[in-house]
Amino acid sequence: MNANSMATQTSPGRPKLGMLLVDEKVISLEQLDKALAMQQDRAMRLGQLVVDLGYAQESDVLSVINRRYRLGLSSLDQPWRIGGGASLINRLRHLRVSIRAKLSIAIIFILLITILVLSFVILTRQRENLYQQTVQTGKVSLNYFTNNAKDPLLNNQTLQLIRLVKDAASVEGLLYAVIVDRDNVVQAHTDLNKLRKPLDLPAPNTNLVTREGNNIYYSYQDVKGQQVLDLSGPIAYQDKRLGEVHVGVSLDFISRQIRKESITVLALSSGIILLGVVIAIFLGIGFSRPISALVVGTREIGKGNLKYKIDHRSNDELGDLAQAFNYMSAELWKKQLMQESFGKYVGSDILQMIMANPESQWLKGSRNNASVLFTDIRGFTSYSENREPEQVVEALNQYFEIASRIILEYGGYVDKFIGDAVMGVFGVPVPQEYHAEQCVRAALHMQNEFADAAKRTGNEVLAKVGIGINSGVLVAGNLGSQVKMEYTVIGDTVNIASRLNGLAAAGETVISLSTLQPIASVFRVEEMEPQKVKGKAEKLQVFRVIGFKEGKSHVQDRTHPQRPSA
Repeated sequence: MNANSMATQTSPGRPKLGMLLVDEKVISLEQLDKALAMQQDRAMRLGQLVVDLGYAQESDVLSVINRRYRLGLSSLDQPWRIGGGASLINRLRHLRVSIRAKLSIAIIFILLITILVLSFVILTRQRENLYQQTVQTGKVSLNYFTNNAKDPLLNNQTLQLIRLVKDAASVEGLLYAVIVDRDNVVQAHTDLNKLRKPLDLPAPNTNLVTREGNNIYYSYQDVKGQQVLDLSGPIAYQDKRLGEVHVGVSLDFISRQIRKESITVLALSSGIILLGVVIAIFLGIGFSRPISALVVGTREIGKGNLKYKIDHRSNDELGDLAQAFNYMSAELWKKQLMQESFGKYVGSDILQMIMANPESQWLKGSRNNASVLFTDIRGFTSYSENREPEQVVEALNQYFEIASRIILEYGGYVDKFIGDAVMGVFGVPVPQEYHAEQCVRAALHMQNEFADAAKRTGNEVLAKVGIGINSGVLVAGNLGSQVKMEYTVIGDTVNIASRLNGLAAAGETVISLSTLQPIASVFRVEEMEPQKVKGKAEKLQVFRVIGFKEGKSHVQDRTHPQRPSA
């Protein structure tokens, strides 16, 4: 016997599930004791606690529970208990039953209950009516005998009495007719063997005897097992009792008639139930198809197929639900389209930040330290005047595509296109510590790709792009009106970047002193003559970016991805 088995037998204080987990080597005995100690402070099931503590995987615990207790759990969150009948109860509780089956069962149950109740009421009333009809038939026969037996009985005309009784024996359902004298001796009987003998009938149960005037009737079971209704009445002449008449009527035909009616009712019930099943199946199909379509649609939405539509046009609640689903998918698709469109301008990281907190401060306007990049095509006016519009648009689109892509790659966002100029911003709305370096790297990468693309495609405008960069404090936020709104940046930093762009020749990148200071150890620059720019009283120190240094870098150069940052 192994240690775990011994522990199981010698540890009655530990729960059965815990010891099963130990026996199955899912957890150790020490882990079980720790879990039990913690369970005293937490209102948690042992299995879930073992998983939360990292002692075992949920799948391993579920495997032990399902195998040992013959359950079908798919999660520890499902309710279950150990004990007699728990397996069957849980299986029934989590048994999947289709709507079609549920409707069939419900309709069959309702029909069955309705038919049973109606059958019971109808057959009970029919039995009572047949019984009353039998009593009435017996009364008629009884009155016939009492009225016609007076004279023969008074004059001892036995043959006439026998003839009277014999004529009555042909009546359907009449088992016997008996005429006795005042001494209860049979004077006439449908069975001639009983003549001149005392009348021998079962004594009636006083609780079952019914009296109507001088007549008495009750039911009993004869030696042949037949149910008999005996009706008796006196034969009197001038208030003198001459004898008595007994008439026996069979009650078995009532049971036979009820059985026949029951078979008829059963056949009709089976037909009605079958019809109900057919109706339930069609109703189930009517319900399950649109619901199944909704399930498929939900899965498609979950997969990202927001253009999925449900084709269900019934004029009911399910039709309304389908329309609501289609409206939801259309709105989600529009939202996704707007996100993707907006993401083309601000980049995925910025987009995620905006969508996670759309009401944050970035929309309301704030001061930020950022870098602004302007690109512009030198001589574009003369170029466009001598080209077809289609050629100009194609050249511009290639230029815009390269500029926009690289700005986004380096963590910036495209603020706007101004004619043939592109304005990119780094450092807002997501703050970036090394925005100046990211901006300059983007500019150098851009100039390299412009030059390569110009040689490869012959698009001469790509070789004529100048870039100006400035860093500093600016105001970022939503500007505009209720009719049109855009997120942009304004301020002196933006204006100076635009002016520096005008100083850059084709293929050059010109930066300000405020941009150079945080990146001086990364890039090689060439100082230019101080420049007088519009809006500034003093000349600005400007620099032309030549290339990279071997100094410390905080941003990876995407033109050489194999070169890691220091």
